[in-house]
Amino acid sequence: MHLVDLLNPENIMTTRRNFIKKAAIGTAAASVGGVLPGFSAKSYNSIIGANDKIRMAAIGVNSRGNALAEGFANEKNCEVTYVCDVDNRAMDKCSLTVLKKGGNTPKQEKDIRKLLEYKDIDAVFIATPEHWHAPAALMAMKAGKHVYLEKPTGHNPAENEILMEAVKKYKVVAATGMQRRSWPNVINAVQEVRSGAIGDVFFSKCWYSNNRPSIGVGKATEVPEWLDWELWQGPAPRVSNYKDNYLHYNWHWFYNWGTGEAGNNGVHFIDVVRWAMGLTFPTAVNSSGGRYYYNDDWEFPDSQVINFEFGNEKLITWEGKSAHGRGIENSSVGAIFYGSEGSLVLGGGNAYKIYDKNDKEIKNVTSDMGFTAGDTINPTQLLDHYHFLNFLDGIRKGTALNADINVGCISSTLALLGNIAQRTKSSFMTNPVNGRILDNKEAQSMWGREYQKGWEMTI
Repeated sequence: MHLVDLLNPENIMTTRRNFIKKAAIGTAAASVGGVLPGFSAKSYNSIIGANDKIRMAAIGVNSRGNALAEGFANEKNCEVTYVCDVDNRAMDKCSLTVLKKGGNTPKQEKDIRKLLEYKDIDAVFIATPEHWHAPAALMAMKAGKHVYLEKPTGHNPAENEILMEAVKKYKVVAATGMQRRSWPNVINAVQEVRSGAIGDVFFSKCWYSNNRPSIGVGKATEVPEWLDWELWQGPAPRVSNYKDNYLHYNWHWFYNWGTGEAGNNGVHFIDVVRWAMGLTFPTAVNSSGGRYYYNDDWEFPDSQVINFEFGNEKLITWEGKSAHGRGIENSSVGAIFYGSEGSLVLGGGNAYKIYDKNDKEIKNVTSDMGFTAGDTINPTQLLDHYHFLNFLDGIRKGTALNADINVGCISSTLALLGNIAQRTKSSFMTNPVNGRILDNKEAQSMWGREYQKGWEMTI
C-alpha cells in the first residue's frame, strides 16, 4: 500500500474540542483493542466512549443527503439532530425521514454558518452540490466537527490540497463517501489483485453508463419561494439569472457548480482501481470526448474517455457514457483488471469474477447485496451500512477509516485532472507526488477557482 493511503493518526483521532470524556483509560483502550501506536494514555481520554450517542447534523438533504440521513439515523447510538438545506421542502422531507427511521424530529437550520455554531453537534455529513463540498467541510473542521464528506471531495484540485492540510491542523475524524472501500467482497477483490491472483496487473479499465435525458435550454425565471438562491450559490461566482433547468440535479453538468460524470460517478471506480493497484497520482493525463447526444445547456461531455499513465508501468482508463446505458461486462458500472496471468471483473455490487489468461472463469464470488442501476439517490443502500459504521467507529474508538480525507481527495483529484484535460483539449504531465500539472499554463490555470467575495477557502 502506498504511504499516502495509509492511516495517518492525526486524521483518525481527535475529539479534543467536543468529546472530552472522563471514562477510565482502561475502558477506552479496551474498546480499540489496546493503545494505538503514537497515542499516549492521555490521548484516549479524548475518545468518545464506545456507547455514547453521536449527534449528527445533515448538511444538504434534497436527494442523496436524505438517503444518508436515513442511513445514519438507522445506526446504533447515532442521532441525526439537525438538518440543514437552502430548500425548505428538502428539510421538511428529511425531517420526516429521520422521524420515521430514528424516532426523533431534528431541528432545522438553513444557514450552515449558524448551524456550525451549535455546540450540541458532534459530527456532520455533507451531501450538498459539489461546489459546496470542500468549503462546507473546511468550515466544519474549523468548528471542531467530525466530517463525512460525499464525493467528489472538491470542485477543483486546489480544494483537495486544502482539505488534506486542514485535517492535519484541526485534527478531526474526516471520512469520504468512497463507500466501496468498506464493502466486504470489494475488499476481497482488492486483496486478490494485490496478492497476485491474476499476476502483475498493468492495466485497468473502469466505466459508468446511464441513459440520462437532455436538460434542455433553460429559461430565466423567478427564484422559487422555497429556495434561498443566494445561499445555494454560496462560494461560487454569481450567475446573472436563475434558470429553470439548474435545480435540483442538473447542476452536475455546469462548470460553475458541478464536476460532470467523472466527478459524479467516475470517481468511485477510479478510487477502487487506484486502491487495488497501489497507485496515487499519475505522471500523465489525457481525455477525449464531447457533448454528442443533445444540443442543450449541458457543459460537460456525455461521452468521455480519460487515461491516467503511471510512468511506463501502469495505465488506468475511465469510460463515461451519460447518454447510453449499454454497460460493459454485463454491468452499468464497474472495473476490470488485466494481469499477466488473468483478469478480475468487479461489477457495481459486492461481487467479482476471476478469469485465467485464456479467459476461462476460475472464480465467481457473489452477493445478494448489490448496486441498483439507474438509482441516482441511494443505489447501494444495504451495503453503505458498513461504511457509515466505520466512520462512527472512527469517532468512538479511533478505528482506522477505510476512506479518510486523503483517500477521497487523491481519487477526486484524478477525476478532476481528467476534466481539466478535456476542457483544455490537451495532454499533460503531472507530478506523481502531488498531482500538480506540469508545463501547461492553460491547464494549470484550472487547478483552482475564483470564489464569490467573502467565501474564499483559507485554512
